[in-house]
Amino acid sequence: MALSAAIILAAGEGTRMRSANPKVLHTFAGKTFLNRVMDSVAALEPDTLAVVVHYQAERVAAAARSYQPDVEIVNQDDIPGTGRAVQCAMAQLEAEHKLNGYVLIAASDMPLLDAETLRGLVAFHEQSGNGATVLTTILDDPTGYGRIIRDRDGHVLRIVEQRDANRSELAVQEVNTSVYVFDADLLGRAIADLKSNNAQGEFYLTDALETARSAGTVGAFTAPDPLSVEGVNDRVQLAALAKEHNRRVCEAWMHSGVTILDPETTWIEDDVELARDVTVLPGSFLQGHTVVGEAAVIGPYTTLIDATVDAEAVVERSRVQESHIGRGTNIGPWTYLRQGNDFGDNAKAGAFVEMKKAHIGNGTKVPHLSYVGDAELGEHTNVGGGTITANYDGVHKNRTKIGSGAHIGAGNLLVAPVEVGDNVTSGAGSVIRHNVPSDSMVYSENTQHVVEGWKPKWER
Repeated sequence: MALSAAIILAAGEGTRMRSANPKVLHTFAGKTFLNRVMDSVAALEPDTLAVVVHYQAERVAAAARSYQPDVEIVNQDDIPGTGRAVQCAMAQLEAEHKLNGYVLIAASDMPLLDAETLRGLVAFHEQSGNGATVLTTILDDPTGYGRIIRDRDGHVLRIVEQRDANRSELAVQEVNTSVYVFDADLLGRAIADLKSNNAQGEFYLTDALETARSAGTVGAFTAPDPLSVEGVNDRVQLAALAKEHNRRVCEAWMHSGVTILDPETTWIEDDVELARDVTVLPGSFLQGHTVVGEAAVIGPYTTLIDATVDAEAVVERSRVQESHIGRGTNIGPWTYLRQGNDFGDNAKAGAFVEMKKAHIGNGTKVPHLSYVGDAELGEHTNVGGGTITANYDGVHKNRTKIGSGAHIGAGNLLVAPVEVGDNVTSGAGSVIRHNVPSDSMVYSENTQHVVEGWKPKWER
């Protein structure tokens, strides 16, 4: 039987996060909670994917549409509770679609909820013949979670929330993860008569299981990895879960042939790709869709964001964003590469160099204390320290072009738009405002004046 619909609950504020942002839009390993859960649920290819919103509804809905353009947005009214969220969702879905299969329901605050676990849950539900199936896990410390109370046959009798549980129920270590699969017709009946007579005064979705049980059996599928279903309610939990996840990510890369000297201080997001024999030194952050080639060395204390680093390159104590670094190229230390740079092979951007939208040819070096922006440098050119491409005239960004084999003297100022040809040598301190032909030497004279005895004797 097909998965007719998947409902993701994203209506809550998440007050314990103490944030101006909705909890579901906090980030985890480079993506928001909501993005990660939606990706996992969408991998099951439900006929309809719905997200229930309420707190900062427009903002959460816009984010959901950016992740999955065809998502259906359901607005929960002011009546609180997960049960009410599902009531609103089912009313909208049943009015617009024919639901005759399974309905998956998932909370949006489990950033590590994965498609494999969800597939296992749906397969178990289908094979067991249950009317409803709860995804559970076993925790050493179940504080804060609803407890799974089973009958003698192992079926789910009820789920008791922490505030409503008695002493014996609080001792149960199997907990609810807030992920369920229902037969669509049974779910519609089960949520019809929910009551709010509980400590929170909310409509609990868990209460719908009692109705489902009266119509058949309610089963439980235990997630094989408790980390995959761990929820985040505050920033302490967020930090702990992120650290444990990152530890696993680093270990997986090390088992794949990557050297990570200090996993405790190395952070690698999920979409990063590392080749064999890459070395990542302490204090490094690899973010977004960063790709690092074989035998490259990253760090220490380096941030790569959506960067591509080819084989055998070295990036030390630098920040690199949306830039390509060629094979054997050396970056750093203390280099800032903004968006849009493209380095050839065996090039260099050294200490205290900043670049933006620069093309740097093979073997070209900008060793230190320079700014190169909106520029194209040919091959085997050397740029002296303190050189600046003055690319902004107050209205437009203009380009600088320097040919191959050029030697740009220290302290040069190239006022764009300007072109310097191949094999040009420029004198130190030159201000280059006009195009320079190839095979030339260029300098700008600046007469030096000395006024002796300028400072009065009493100030000496």
